[in-house]
Amino acid sequence: MLDSEAAGSPIGGLRWMCRSVAKLAKQLTDDGFPVSASTVRRLLRCHGFSLRVNRKCLATTRHPDRDPQFQRIAALRQAHAGSPVISVDTKKKELVGLFRNAGTTWQRDAPEVFDHDFRSLAKGRAVPYGIYDVQANRGCVCVGDSADTPRFAVDCIETWWRTEGRARYPKATSLLILADSGGSNGCRPRAWKHALQHVLCNRHGLRVRVAHYPSGCSKWNPIEHRLFSFLSANWQGRPLDSFATILNYIRTTTTRQGLQVTACRITRQYARGVRISDEQMAQLALHPDPERSRWNYEIRPQPPTRPAPLPATESLATAGLATAPLPATG
Repeated sequence: MLDSEAAGSPIGGLRWMCRSVAKLAKQLTDDGFPVSASTVRRLLRCHGFSLRVNRKCLATTRHPDRDPQFQRIAALRQAHAGSPVISVDTKKKELVGLFRNAGTTWQRDAPEVFDHDFRSLAKGRAVPYGIYDVQANRGCVCVGDSADTPRFAVDCIETWWRTEGRARYPKATSLLILADSGGSNGCRPRAWKHALQHVLCNRHGLRVRVAHYPSGCSKWNPIEHRLFSFLSANWQGRPLDSFATILNYIRTTTTRQGLQVTACRITRQYARGVRISDEQMAQLALHPDPERSRWNYEIRPQPPTRPAPLPATESLATAGLATAPLPATG
């Protein structure tokens, strides 16, 4: 029975089952060996079996510069010791309302939620953007309800720097950002670099160096396993019925290693598909690295200018964002 129903590693000796202990106990009983499911479970553990889940560890793509880029990121982190190093990413978007949330929690009665996850029943869609301070083990999550755009990502980073980072690193003149190679903070969007220049570098006089993880390597981004995993564990099994509930769960997330998380709400509405022209890109103080310039580059602050104002279309009072506009996009 074990040989026909088991799979595993013949070298390491680790094995796992494909059938439940109840079915194995029934088959043993039918074969003339009356035994309970608990006894089968104990015997399986004695033979080296245990409950396992699928592991996402088989790489589907492998870039030829993958290992050199990881070495470059490690060198940059070492070179920025004492200066702020942050890991950024957008967490999974959540429907706000009485929707089923995966996971279990200790309660007397199970919470009742909608039987279908229809978008029309939601109060909104939360877009949590996280900033994880690698050296201080501190997290900041800005929760928006608009599009996940490059400008939204940079506004979240600027909010963190203005409210936390500047006070934590008063003498810092540079900032290292670790990000994925795709998404709103990816290596391709021009709007990401354009917003970094005008919202973060010029406004605060910071030299911003960005290092992107290779394609398919987002799970090695520190924010994934040092912040987002604990957020998901903290609110598992509980419906996220309001934005206030989401913010409270984020703020109460802690670990034994001392992680502390702050949260804020961003109500600004962001437009999709903002295009940055070649002329605008040429005006940026963008300095790519000699090697793997697609993933590594530095943006330096520029002398102050008088940009043409853009029309304000939303209120930033809730998030506390600065209202200084970007230069005209043409």
